This record gives sequence, C-alpha cells and structure tokens, in this order.
Amino acid sequence: MSVAEIWEQFALVLVKASDRFNINSQLEHLQAKYVGTGHADLSRFEWTVNIQRDSYASYIGHYPMLSYFAIAENESIGRERYNFMQKMLLPCGLPPEREDE
Repeated sequence: MSVAEIWEQFALVLVKASDRFNINSQLEHLQAKYVGTGHADLSRFEWTVNIQRDSYASYIGHYPMLSYFAIAENESIGRERYNFMQKMLLPCGLPPEREDE
C-alpha cells in the first residue's frame, strides 16, 4: 500500500467524522429551536402528545381542513373547532405511571 493510498483512506475517515459531527450539531440546533423535534430525554408518550397537538393545531389553523372535518362529521365548523381544542388538552389520555428506581 502506497503512502498516497494511506492518506486517501485517512482523508475519507476524517470526512466521515466531520459529517457525523455536522449532522449531530444541526440536529441539536433544531431541537433547541423547535419544541416538537424532541430531545434525547423525551419519552414516547411525550413525543406522541406533541404530534397530536401539532395535528390538531394545524386542523384548526387551516380553514379548508376544518371545513372538511366538519362536513365529514356532520357538525358545524365552530363545534368542530371546539372539539379539536378540547382534544388538545389530553390528546393521548393520561400519562403513564413512571417507574421510580
């Protein structure tokens, strides 16, 4: 193996390591900036609650989508908006019991 080949492999390893660092730093930046992207200590339940609340907020905020749900459920738009806001309080039910060690 020549010296050039060794340097080429070394350069590839450095590029992969820097890419990994860059991706992780970008992910940390997104997680710090936006609540819904989660973090390492986020439980599955909390992540699901975030997704459900984001969905309900989107349904309320987009009038055509709200109208679609109102027609599909044969309710008024105001009633459907109220129902979605009520569902945002506990979208996935009560949180599970935590096991203290």
